[in-house]
Amino acid sequence: MKIFKNLMSLFILLGLLSSSVFALHPADLYNRGGSGKNGVVAAAKPEVSQIGIDILKKGGNAVDAAIATAFAISIFEPNASGLGGGGFMLIRMAKTGKTIVIDYREMAPSKATPDMFVIDEKGNVVDDEITIGGKASGVPGTVAGLLTALEKYGTMSRAAIMAPAIKYAREGIPVTANLESIIKENFDKIAKYEETSKIYLKDGLPYEAGDVIKNPDLAKTLEKIAKGGKKAFYEGEIAEKIAAEIQKQKGLITVEDLKNYKVEIREPVEGTYRGYTIISCPPASSGGTHIIELLNMVENYDIKKLGDNTAESWHVWAEAMRQMYADRSEYMGDTGFVKVPLKGLTSKEYAKELVKKIDLSKPGTDITFGDANKYESGSTTHFSVMDKFGNMVAVTQTINYFFGSGVTVPGTGILMNNEMDDFVTQKDKKNSIEGGKRPLSSMSPTLVIDPQKRPFMTLGSPGATRIMPAVALTISNVIDHGMDIQTAITAPRITQFQSGQLQIEGRVSIEALKKLQEMGHDTNVRAAYDNYFGGVQGILFDYKTKTLFGGGDPRRDGKAAGF
Repeated sequence: MKIFKNLMSLFILLGLLSSSVFALHPADLYNRGGSGKNGVVAAAKPEVSQIGIDILKKGGNAVDAAIATAFAISIFEPNASGLGGGGFMLIRMAKTGKTIVIDYREMAPSKATPDMFVIDEKGNVVDDEITIGGKASGVPGTVAGLLTALEKYGTMSRAAIMAPAIKYAREGIPVTANLESIIKENFDKIAKYEETSKIYLKDGLPYEAGDVIKNPDLAKTLEKIAKGGKKAFYEGEIAEKIAAEIQKQKGLITVEDLKNYKVEIREPVEGTYRGYTIISCPPASSGGTHIIELLNMVENYDIKKLGDNTAESWHVWAEAMRQMYADRSEYMGDTGFVKVPLKGLTSKEYAKELVKKIDLSKPGTDITFGDANKYESGSTTHFSVMDKFGNMVAVTQTINYFFGSGVTVPGTGILMNNEMDDFVTQKDKKNSIEGGKRPLSSMSPTLVIDPQKRPFMTLGSPGATRIMPAVALTISNVIDHGMDIQTAITAPRITQFQSGQLQIEGRVSIEALKKLQEMGHDTNVRAAYDNYFGGVQGILFDYKTKTLFGGGDPRRDGKAAGF
């Protein structure tokens, strides 16, 4: 059997290129946008965007549409999101103009400790236990988060909101070329667990594009939640099954951990970029804070004059990203456990100090974090919803790596997250493991308000730590370069961490690439449309035409819908 699996893995690897190329270069590459006068939903799957629109057509508000979309995306994109995960939701209701953040990030089990994983001499976790298996899972928050949002801000019943997800879980979803390639890439993880194999493999082999994946157990689980609410998931039979399977797979989650899970309602972080207000996620997400920090640094340069897709513009972005990631590593953690200098990190004055380090002629070396405290006083799926009233919802939720921990809870269809990997394994760090703590995230659902204080844009992305540059670049493409939302999303991207190679998407101009290399950048050119750089789904309101325009990311299966 082991020989068979090894041969199967080799076969998949050899065949992966053709499927991946097709997935990333679909014939309808630019047929991703959607528009409407009444409402738009932009999600990672076209069917799911339409589900959200159908809710709006039935009289639901933007929150109702977002929650229906959230449950449905868990069925259509099971590799990236689901009941076994968590996320963040930004809601801005037009009547009040106030934005709230619903934090339903996973939590470490109460028995979790910094030394729960064994580290080898190379600094790696033994047997990959932090990413695969029961120990990798935190206590999931998705069900609690979505139903809390529905109770506080929605207008429709659980049964009506969850009906589409239940239908597709029972009847099945079509396998796209993108999903086929992801299943092949994660074949070993899927094949390791019998329950997961039953759902996501076909007779022990990966599904192919055009096949249908059904999850009847998950349909039953959703029906129980629709009837019984949060208690049906966090107490009783489902909770007992989750705890039993996680513990069987050497994990720590107990029924008490599930019962004690709490959603946090938070204030967003806010900043500005060239007169536009940026509203995004606070810790335990690092995303919003560092998007604002990144934009604050870039604002010191005339990006429009430097040009779109030029070496000069990319150099500024790369150097600002280096500094942003250095600060993220130093300062970020769950504010319920550690102090984070949010005001300092989002300060315009702090950004001005940071950009003094940037040399416009060459890349920096030995980049270190700044002193944000001086200014203190003063991956995953994403979807966006806007309606004609100006209500805005941005949601990013995840199970972390594709197919999470690999563990599916028998009899429930629930695939569990591997969010414990988002902690650091060292002791005494701001993001060290601690019972009840939320691991650091990069999820960054973001809202943009125009200079006239009107709802302008909602967007976000999957992609782990690459989320922040993906969102910031998209905002800049619209504001600095005047792109429409779809063009802004489709445009090429880069990512530069604190150290290491400058990651470049293959459509960056040859002239810019050569000049960057001449300046001293160590570059790594990736595919033309590479899902490494995320999958932004966004919506923009055009006040001239009074029309909402949505954009879907071709790096995933993104497609906006409107009416």
